[in-house]
This record gives sequence, structure tokens and C-alpha cells, in this order.
Amino acid sequence: MDRLLDEVRTGNFYLRQPAIAGMVVEAIRYNSSVLSHFVLHAFVIMPNHVHLLATPLVPLPRLTKSLKGITAKKANELLGLTGRPFWQEESYDHTARNEREFERIRSYIEENPVRAGIVKGARDYRWSSAGSNFETT
Repeated sequence: MDRLLDEVRTGNFYLRQPAIAGMVVEAIRYNSSVLSHFVLHAFVIMPNHVHLLATPLVPLPRLTKSLKGITAKKANELLGLTGRPFWQEESYDHTARNEREFERIRSYIEENPVRAGIVKGARDYRWSSAGSNFETT
């Protein structure tokens, strides 16, 4: 499933719309810097899914509920789909067990648009920590 999503051939493509992708980026930044729900390390907003590398500072269910809740509400308003699910129920989380794995995950996230054939270089993709002039730790 991850391979299919990463190839950008399946799922809804709502995140392809700049207004929605930008709103999700802002929500990620807000949840990190203002709400302090996590320390942000890397992210990418693909046309049909999102990857986030973060160190949670609150319980993971609270973090995902906050992030998914506000973005779903705003996205549905923009799309005229109010009252319909925007995000899938499930999410996938994984603990990086060492620095090498952490860097592999960061690279995987930031190179996702390159592997999908959307851009030639990770820095060329606007909706990611690699391309948004976004300082991460």
C-alpha cells in the first residue's frame, strides 16, 4: 500500500490543490511550534498522503486527532465536502530506533516526490521540509 501511495496513482488527490496542501503545512507548523504537540523533523504533503517525522510531546492519539481534526474540517470546507471523512481512519507510526534509521526515514520522506516522479530534486518540491525553507531539527 505504501508503494502504491508513494507512486501517486491511488487514493484521493485533494492534497494536490495548493490551498489544501498549504493549509496542511501550516497546520503541521502550528501543531509543532504553537501547540507544542511534537518536535518536527521532516514532512511531505504528497497529492494523496502525508508523511511526518516528529518526536511526539503529547500522546500520539492526541497528536493525530488534533492534526487530522482541524485539517479535515478546513479541507472539507474548501472542497465543499463538509461532513464527509477527509483522512483515512488509520495511520501508520514507527519508532526510529537509532540515528541511522532516523536519517533513513527523513531521507525517505523528503525524497518521496522525487521517487514519485513529481520533481527532479527534493528541494524543488514546495510542500515538504526539503523544499519549503523549513528549519527542522
